[in-house]
Amino acid sequence: MTLVDIELPQLGEAVEEGTITRWFKQVGDTVTVDELLYEVSTEKVDAEVPSPVTGTIIELKIGEGETVPVGTVLAVVEGELATTAPRPVNSAKDSPAKPQSDPTSTGTNQASKRRDTQDKTSDRRLLSPVVRRLMKEHGIDATQLQGTGRGGRITRNDVLNLIDERHRDESTPPDPATHTETDQRVAGESHYVAFNSIRRATADHMARSAQSSPHAMTVMEIDYENVEKVRSAHRETWRAEHGFSLTYLPFIIRAVVEALEEWPYLNASVEDEGLRVHHDINIGIAVDLDHDGLIVPVVRHADGLRLEALGLAVNNLALGARNRRLNLDDISGGTFTISNNGAFGTYTTAAIINQPQVAVLSTDGVTRRPVVITDRFGNESVGIHSVGHLAMAWDHRAFDGSYAAGFLATIKGAIENRDWEVEL
Repeated sequence: MTLVDIELPQLGEAVEEGTITRWFKQVGDTVTVDELLYEVSTEKVDAEVPSPVTGTIIELKIGEGETVPVGTVLAVVEGELATTAPRPVNSAKDSPAKPQSDPTSTGTNQASKRRDTQDKTSDRRLLSPVVRRLMKEHGIDATQLQGTGRGGRITRNDVLNLIDERHRDESTPPDPATHTETDQRVAGESHYVAFNSIRRATADHMARSAQSSPHAMTVMEIDYENVEKVRSAHRETWRAEHGFSLTYLPFIIRAVVEALEEWPYLNASVEDEGLRVHHDINIGIAVDLDHDGLIVPVVRHADGLRLEALGLAVNNLALGARNRRLNLDDISGGTFTISNNGAFGTYTTAAIINQPQVAVLSTDGVTRRPVVITDRFGNESVGIHSVGHLAMAWDHRAFDGSYAAGFLATIKGAIENRDWEVEL
């Protein structure tokens, strides 16, 4: 038997700290691999984390309610480390039903000693700092919420759901009969809007990326007419079968995956004085959260998915992101990111790299416009095609312009020339 330090793991891109909201085990308890050990709350998700070790808990170094950086030693266990790390599970929807120790029981370990100093609601439900901050930002009292966490604990999702309800109510036109003088308090003046937690996390992550990576940019024009013909032919049947539109994005992802296999330094991370080239291709898709910030859910093992499966995966992740129903697995492990701005009709977007990746591809608006068409005999004519730009920001430490241009040329060739009918 050896002493094993249990550290707070990386909890997704742009997340550098977490709040320990509950310990499921106490000093002296035994724990097995994959048994739930603690619950953690971050800026983007809440999760229950299983133990990577089987053994006896010797020490709990961090108390409930404390916020600590990724990599902090949380506990010490006398036992044997598992060969592979267990997967965290989302506390709101897929945690296994297992008997747990009573979180209100008293003891001599550090977590118990610190409990009396934590901020609690009147019914003594523990609130994480992230939840408390959200409630303070939006003027929410704990009595307005029915907690859905274990033991009735108020979770981030509970607060966000109430905020969403308020926004929907505020979108209803006001009744003139109830209009008051205070409604005009900002007319002709300025007013202050505090960054919410997701906006702060996004801002910090993007600022660090801009400072650490020498950004360069390459743009290529793409003729989507080959894709547009297939989309038009399958538009109605796709929507009838799946319930959402067939967009350009799955076609682009499929082409990106092919290009990453040919140009592997794009599927990499800068590490020390070199590149960590990833063998799995996990595509992150930046999703806007009603202009409050960005989250990047990940399509894992995208190289094993055909067009239809990619379309379904992207739609499911986007819905999960906007409904705040993603777990740690959904936002972790990305190796290449796509920023999908095309729906807004953008021309060219200079995106910021999602660290520690080495590039981000922006898919901009597609429009109908005249193009020169050359047939196989070299004859030229003018036609109306669907055309747009793909703009890629890339880290000049990882490769040079010719490598970036070659990657985009491979994507362009796949989009313009591939027989897409065979995948639908």
